[in-house]
Amino acid sequence: MADYDIIIIGAGVAGLTAAATAARLGSHTLVIDSMGVGGQVMTVDRISNFPGFPEPISGIELGPLLQEQAEAFGAEMRLASVIGIVGSEDGLTVSCDDGDVSCRAVIVAAGSSRRKSGLPGEEALEGRGVSHCASCDGPLLRDRAAVVVGGGDSAFDEAAVLSDYANTVILAYRSDAPRAQQRAVAEADARDNIVQRPNTTVEALEGEGGLTAVRLCDTVSGEVETVAADGVFFYLGLDPNTDFLGGLLELDADGRIRTDGDLQSSHPMVFAAGDIRAGAVSLLSAAAGEGATAAISAHRAVTSAHTLEEVAA
Repeated sequence: MADYDIIIIGAGVAGLTAAATAARLGSHTLVIDSMGVGGQVMTVDRISNFPGFPEPISGIELGPLLQEQAEAFGAEMRLASVIGIVGSEDGLTVSCDDGDVSCRAVIVAAGSSRRKSGLPGEEALEGRGVSHCASCDGPLLRDRAAVVVGGGDSAFDEAAVLSDYANTVILAYRSDAPRAQQRAVAEADARDNIVQRPNTTVEALEGEGGLTAVRLCDTVSGEVETVAADGVFFYLGLDPNTDFLGGLLELDADGRIRTDGDLQSSHPMVFAAGDIRAGAVSLLSAAAGEGATAAISAHRAVTSAHTLEEVAA
């Protein structure tokens, strides 16, 4: 007998919504995550696009609320790192750093990690000026200068958060116009201490033991400028957390899991939800919807398997 009907890998919005849905449907459900609940949303200071919350809510509030809902329906939580998934005729085994656990179906909702810049010194300056969380490190930059790199929603939202603390926030992006939604752009435009720098890339990070400056390059004029900065925040896109899958599932060119309309992967008992999935929309509401859909599909697959076993017996 399998330990669980459904194991969900990842405790972000997609994973926790899947857990609540699967458990409510009656599947014995386990959620595994190495960082606890919430995923990347835990670093977001203001979430204004999640259904059911007319006022902005912080990620550190939303994550526990989703966990509470999932546990109320009977889902269990486990803090562990997933090493791999092995399939067999009897089901699936999820290998973790603290032991193996078996199940009939898996929902992969492990999300993505923020892409690093690859600049020399980035690793050494991580936590010493290089950051990816404005709400975490913004208070340390009170009356100081910060640089935010990226032209999407995350960069603009985090620049707005930083502007509450820093005296100057340079918002640098390589395109001639931002990719962020108009709402986020309008908020940045309304803040006097946010300076937008289009057609700009970061050439180097300076400082030993702590960031002191960032070297910026204007890609149109070729002019290079070194600006003093106590913090730099990179929002350059996301890389899917699929390394632990090995060759079990079919992935697209970006390393994301290919699924059909029921969010079933190339393995009949493995499903995927959230931005780890090929073609996913990077909205929290969409991640929640995919989590629910994947859970319904997985529950149906598990129920069908139970029925076939009973007939065979």
